[in-house]
Amino acid sequence: MTLRPFASLLIANRGEIACRIVRTARRMGLRTIAVYSEADARARHMKAADDARLIGPAPARDSYLDIGRIIEAAKASGAEAVHPGYGFLSEKAAFGEACAEAGLIFVGPPASAIRSMGSKAAAKALMEAAGVPVVPGYGGAAQDAAAFAREAKRLGFPVLLKAVAGGGGKGMRIVRAADELEVALTAAKREAAAAFGDDTLMMERFVERPRHIEVQIFADSHGNVVSLFERECTLQRRHQKVVEEAPSPSLDDARREALCDAARKAAAAIGYVGAGTVEFVADETNAWFIEMNTRLQVEHAVTEAITGLDLVEWQLRVAMGETLPLRQEEIARAGHAIEARIYAEDADAGFLPSTGTITQWRAPQAGQGLRIDTGFGAGDEVTPHYDPMLAKLIAHAPTRAAALARLRGVLSGFEIAGVATNVAFLARLLGEGAVAANAIDTGYIEREHAGLDASHTPGAVHLAAAVAAILSREADETRRDPADPWSPWVAGAAWVADAACVAGAAWALFGSRGRVFEFRGKDGHAFTVRLEQSRNGMTLAVEGEAARFAFERERGDPHRFAVTLGGARRAIGAVYGDGAVTVFDGPQPIRLAPVDPFAAEATTHHHGTGTLAPMPGTVLTLLAEPGASLEAGAPILILEAMKMEHTVRAPSRGRVARYAVAIGDFVSEGAALMEFEAEEARDG
Repeated sequence: MTLRPFASLLIANRGEIACRIVRTARRMGLRTIAVYSEADARARHMKAADDARLIGPAPARDSYLDIGRIIEAAKASGAEAVHPGYGFLSEKAAFGEACAEAGLIFVGPPASAIRSMGSKAAAKALMEAAGVPVVPGYGGAAQDAAAFAREAKRLGFPVLLKAVAGGGGKGMRIVRAADELEVALTAAKREAAAAFGDDTLMMERFVERPRHIEVQIFADSHGNVVSLFERECTLQRRHQKVVEEAPSPSLDDARREALCDAARKAAAAIGYVGAGTVEFVADETNAWFIEMNTRLQVEHAVTEAITGLDLVEWQLRVAMGETLPLRQEEIARAGHAIEARIYAEDADAGFLPSTGTITQWRAPQAGQGLRIDTGFGAGDEVTPHYDPMLAKLIAHAPTRAAALARLRGVLSGFEIAGVATNVAFLARLLGEGAVAANAIDTGYIEREHAGLDASHTPGAVHLAAAVAAILSREADETRRDPADPWSPWVAGAAWVADAACVAGAAWALFGSRGRVFEFRGKDGHAFTVRLEQSRNGMTLAVEGEAARFAFERERGDPHRFAVTLGGARRAIGAVYGDGAVTVFDGPQPIRLAPVDPFAAEATTHHHGTGTLAPMPGTVLTLLAEPGASLEAGAPILILEAMKMEHTVRAPSRGRVARYAVAIGDFVSEGAALMEFEAEEARDG
């Protein structure tokens, strides 16, 4: 492994991690080069770097996962080193080798170390030999259903299936009974092959109500290995982390040192160099090695917060051949840090990923114990091709309780419109008594998800804000293109409604002097609002209850309004775009769709004779034969988007008359997937 100082760095990744690496590299005086796909042609990470190179079309396999294209971009840009970030090629030994063959420094461990830990089964055997405790399991070459059934009987149910080549919850299934094994095995192999190009699985005894604790380690090329304390990553959904914290509130000093010592042994056993994470599954008294991630982790920021260190800087210095900046006894921690991952997903719909254009991005102010890592902002596109993480919020405070309170508080001020997000879900989750008391395990979110669902019922002030957003948008559009010279928005008519002047434009309702708005909420309930204009001002009637109404924009933010309703004045956010108004009032956004009285009734996902795609994605497999009888809830097909699989199920008893899609097709949200005939329709 050749190490030497370098002055230019290509970042083989995207989004927030690419932006984060650019910040440190620039502070160190390095020239930075970004890579981007056609889908990311306007992405922030490629604008943040000093140079940017196109590497291919939108699918990751043709761009961010294409080693040849990235090496070509590095050579063409004059890069001397390559940082893989996390995900994509970061744990591919072949990528590190390709960099070395091209004369590039790979900011990561040697290929031998990646290979040692790249197979989870081989890694477990190696760790067991090094004296690191491991979970009992099976990692043999036989991959048929009979072999797994035999080993599952030996281990005892429940068992956990895991892809040997990857992480992030891909190719992972909990199997609680023998009759569930074959279906889970097929699904886990398919998901592993799609995510990692390798469908090899291993199996472990599943630890009931486990915790997920990991140790951050660092090693240099001079034989020094240190640990930088541990992180608790127990709050997960779909086997993927959503909240991480450091240090772990579950460990006392004795257990902490034992775990960190085991992690250092693991790193030393494979001749590790660079940043890595040794992960453990734990109960109240024991901890067992499960895997080692040979890269920087998403949650590295909480370790940085409690240690005051820059782990990316450490990576770059180690890659240049320097010794570790600190010895083990010099590494100290202070306070507590908690990170929440903000995803483009609908938490109340089973965490379905969400795509679209971000029309509003109002983030809290960083500083004073708050850090925000992101690669997105207003106007950016969230596509179905990549991971749905939009940002990370990291709160640091002297105590865990103070860090939790700080994080919940800033979540309430984070406003994102245009795509669904989990912001409100995170705020509710962090407010749970069990979370505050650390009475959690990796299955907590799955068990408690129904109780964490939000109410989406708007109040009168929310509907008033929606009306204000529509009127304001109409005023802006008319001013930009005043096709009607007699428009009341342009003419400066004498009818001015109290503070309802929008940026100085007068408004009057001639003729009927009234207007009716109808909105439909997320649950389908319709709300009728009537606006009346007179010489004395405006009146808004919501569900028959009338009150004086006025609004004005806040200075500097066209999506914040001071709404006065019935004498009460309130600041509230409202964004009109993408066919809906999103109202922000605390952490839970309320989405209201204006109803066009002349449009046909909207179709639902299970409308009479058809089933529509609940999200944009690629059709992975068709599970039901056309004409075959199906029970309600039976799996029909599987869609994949943003590294997540979603099974479309039968809405009732019936059958698939015909499919409108084929395996490999990409479909948009709401696209017809099939014609479904309900049993009642056939009998009638």
